[in-house]
Amino acid sequence: MNSKLYAITDTQLLPGDKLFYAVAAALTGGCKLVQYRDKSGDHARRLFEAKSLLALCIQHQAQLLINDDVSLAQEIGAHGVHLGQGDTNPVAARIILGSQAIIGVTCHDSLALAQQAIKDSANYIAFGRFFSSNTKPDARPAPISLISEARAQFGQIPIAVIGGITLDNGKQLLAAGADMLAVCHSLFSADDITAQARKFIEL
Repeated sequence: MNSKLYAITDTQLLPGDKLFYAVAAALTGGCKLVQYRDKSGDHARRLFEAKSLLALCIQHQAQLLINDDVSLAQEIGAHGVHLGQGDTNPVAARIILGSQAIIGVTCHDSLALAQQAIKDSANYIAFGRFFSSNTKPDARPAPISLISEARAQFGQIPIAVIGGITLDNGKQLLAAGADMLAVCHSLFSADDITAQARKFIEL
């Protein structure tokens, strides 16, 4: 993982071929980490989209993680998965995907969940939401102080932050110790996604 910008896709925001054009634009702007997030039950479409995104990422020397779906990640040979608290246990995901896979875990606003995720072999921990979020409007808020507390407690494990992050408010999260800004709407709804990606990376 070598990207400060962690692009999260949304197939409602980016239906059909818009998904591929938008991700390609973000990758052209320098993004090196993409998460394919789709909550539908359309396995054939999800398989096609995930495979296509993986090819795009490989073309740009970037990495693709699959949201919540270990079997899909295994099927296409993705670089890893991002798991929520109600999804596959990270230990089981590690057994299925192997030692080289990237496994990230949502920890909401909890240092205890983060500690367990690290114990379960997570490669990075994710906190949020920090600001009002279009993707998860009902998620409980997390205080920015949580980031520095996690950095002090867990050392150098990468910390991703999510939830309503923009070019304006992302600076304070990085200053608090975040490694990766996980961004969806403020990246993919931009008029020029490539330029927006570059601006995030410049932060």
